[in-house]
Amino acid sequence: MPISDTEKARHKSAKKRDAISKQRRLYNQANKSRLHTADRTFREIVAAGDVAKFEEAFRAFSSEVDKAAHKGAITKNGAARRKSRAAALIKKTA
Repeated sequence: MPISDTEKARHKSAKKRDAISKQRRLYNQANKSRLHTADRTFREIVAAGDVAKFEEAFRAFSSEVDKAAHKGAITKNGAARRKSRAAALIKKTA
């Protein structure tokens, strides 16, 4: 049976760090998952070619990207890059 990281840690502070790291990992994982879902939904709408929904889809996607950046799941520059590429995709498609 493999030994977990918490059992490897010997000091109280190391055990606490490990527990906090696990919590943060799950938190970031959930935020990134939400972001990937928003990205997939946005790209599906753009691929469908429904120009009337482009603006609404971009606004929703942009909001999710900003939330993820605010929560620290992605960097500010990463958020700007994703929004820029989404806008370029709309411009190319429309």
